[in-house]
Amino acid sequence: MKKIYNPDKTTWLEVLKRPTQTVADIENTVLNVFDKVKSEGDIAINEFTQKFDGVLLDEILVSVEEIEEAKNIISEELKEAIGLAKSNIETFHAAQKTSKISVETVDGVSCWQEKRPIQKVGLYIPGGTAPLFSTILMLAIPANLAGCQEIVLCSPPNKEGKINPAILYTANLCGVTKICKVGGIQAVAGMTFGTKSIPQVYKIFGPGNQFVTVAKQLATKFGVAIDMPAGPSELLVVADDNANAAFVASDLLSQAEHGKDSQVIMVTTSKKMIDGVEQEIEKQLEILPRKDIARIAIENSKLIYVENDELALDLINEYGPEHFIVCVKNEDFYINNIANAGSVFIGDYTPESAGDYASGTNHTLPTNGYAKQYSGVNLDSFMKSMTFQKISAKGIQNIGTAIELMAEAEGLQAHKNAVTLRLESLKKG
Repeated sequence: MKKIYNPDKTTWLEVLKRPTQTVADIENTVLNVFDKVKSEGDIAINEFTQKFDGVLLDEILVSVEEIEEAKNIISEELKEAIGLAKSNIETFHAAQKTSKISVETVDGVSCWQEKRPIQKVGLYIPGGTAPLFSTILMLAIPANLAGCQEIVLCSPPNKEGKINPAILYTANLCGVTKICKVGGIQAVAGMTFGTKSIPQVYKIFGPGNQFVTVAKQLATKFGVAIDMPAGPSELLVVADDNANAAFVASDLLSQAEHGKDSQVIMVTTSKKMIDGVEQEIEKQLEILPRKDIARIAIENSKLIYVENDELALDLINEYGPEHFIVCVKNEDFYINNIANAGSVFIGDYTPESAGDYASGTNHTLPTNGYAKQYSGVNLDSFMKSMTFQKISAKGIQNIGTAIELMAEAEGLQAHKNAVTLRLESLKKG
């Protein structure tokens, strides 16, 4: 990892630069796939699956038999672990339900807000080097709690044309209505335009590589909403002399093993901690099955020393990390003042992997600095807030003149007339 000591504020943008490509670098590739899927449907989907995943499929949709087979493959221990995680995630997300908000703004004018589910949602689940069945829990559970009618899942097949059994088991457990063997840009395109096999959806959720991230962003040009621009994983740990170097290193490596384009950062007020974490990373890295991936990610990562907590916090807010771990004596300072982070993990016994799997919070979070303006996925991500109003005769008399004056000032005579006619009818009546 690169070691940086007391970086000047003028260099922070360069110091905190992420190892990601821009939309411009990938856009043409994505648009070419979109155009072909839009015009050729399943034929294009199969062509791109053969090209990118190395398999020619007979069927894009997962069959009932394949789901039953997956149920028999998964161990009882893993089923129990998934069940525990499911229960905690349901508990946390069910608690986010809000009731109807109703108010009479003035006598005779009733306004209220209610939430309605998004009817059709699409879930993208990475399935390459790491089949992220845990992401199904994070997306399908709130989708079901929200009341979404159609939940479509896309995940890339392996060389045998199969989807990882843990993905199939979890998807079935969580009420996914249709599972498609398709990944990458073509999966996002399929859910954007719809094909014979893949239903068109109104909103697409889920993480992916840089190509999937850009595909999701470009899908918004075609009338499809997305959860957020969630790209390669990232983690920032703030630590001082009170932190456990082995714990910190394990957290950094837990994100580094996600992918070669992941990034991890430690910000610290202790030079001693930099040395300790660096040694622990080398020691722990050697025993990881995915050490080759993690090592490349570590090369994109940094250990940064600053002189005090105030500078550290400013630096962290400038970065806006997806995951933020607080391992310092003065943890309240960071908890109370952090402005930009997807999810915050506090103390020595709160590893980021707890949030990834089973604590109950959602792990689909904004990356690449989008924590400055995006929330992580939550129950409301699968819902729309709709406003209602009902105005009585007394109510239109109370606000009618104000509406007429404002409409006339904007030069919108028909708007004014819609009120004037009603007011005059009341005078006659």
